Amino acid sequence: MKILVTGGGGFLGQEICHMLLAQGDEPVAFQRGEARALAQAGIEVRRGDIGRLQDVLAAAEGCEAVIHTAGKAGAWGDAQLYRAVNVSGTQNVLQACEALGIQRLVFTSSPSVAHCGGDIAGGDESLPYPRHYAAPYPQTKAAAEQLVMAASGSGLNTVSLRPHLVWGPGDNQLLPRLVERARRGTLRLPGADKLIDATYIYNAARAHLLALAALDNNEACHGKTYFISNGEPWPQAKIIAALLNAVGVNADIKPIAAGAAKLAGILAESWWRLSQRDDEPPVTRWSAEQLATAHWYDISAARKDLGYEPVISMAEGLKRLAQSAENARLADDIQTK
Repeated sequence: MKILVTGGGGFLGQEICHMLLAQGDEPVAFQRGEARALAQAGIEVRRGDIGRLQDVLAAAEGCEAVIHTAGKAGAWGDAQLYRAVNVSGTQNVLQACEALGIQRLVFTSSPSVAHCGGDIAGGDESLPYPRHYAAPYPQTKAAAEQLVMAASGSGLNTVSLRPHLVWGPGDNQLLPRLVERARRGTLRLPGADKLIDATYIYNAARAHLLALAALDNNEACHGKTYFISNGEPWPQAKIIAALLNAVGVNADIKPIAAGAAKLAGILAESWWRLSQRDDEPPVTRWSAEQLATAHWYDISAARKDLGYEPVISMAEGLKRLAQSAENARLADDIQTK
């Protein structure tokens, strides 16, 4: 089956493309960049802008299903840019599915769409959407998720996944930020002892393939959304320290009061707006909120409806991350000699 993977050149998208290829499908990676590594692996790459309907139509031509991972992530930025990618881009994907008769769509959402600002301990899919969001990312992902859920039926079957904190070898989002902050000095965490869960990259990608298969054999998942994680909540400081240690970075983690972190976020946002800076503040109201609260989720529904089960444990994933980091260091040493 030929399957369009939007954001195919991204961290999650690449893993999905390689998995699809390994099981005998024909992934088509769609993104702006060249994605040379995918092309070298024999994966078709179609370039374009998710915000342009014509580009999405051209990318989806001849495909029988779509896995829509493309999105703009971050804790800061122009709300219009987030809406253009996350909402308008998703609308374009839905229109392309309708125009081309594509009947299966798996959408990558985010657990942050259901975070109302307090602790979430074992939350499930019954969690409501907040009335207000502290950042454009969760707000626009929630809007896109609702579009996808509403579109299910009448020729198109959809399912949405909410993978939590995806990490592993090749991560170009979470790990680089943690490394950068750790190398600046002490990491101040307002919720160091709060339990959170995360998702190893293999498990996150596999969940998408299982969801795609379930669209064909289990109507119970149609129009539904599911939390995805490793199912192993750890204290936040433990996860951060373990990830950094795996890539050879020692973390100096110190607790900070939640109120102080939120105040720092307010002040940082105000200064960034006044100075009209283009980069991201070191802390925002939303990132402080996330760091100050527990957020781990019940994945029973994904187990039941999708047949999802975390295959790679946190411990095994950390071993693989450490080995990948060591291999990268060895490769760098060879190149510099």
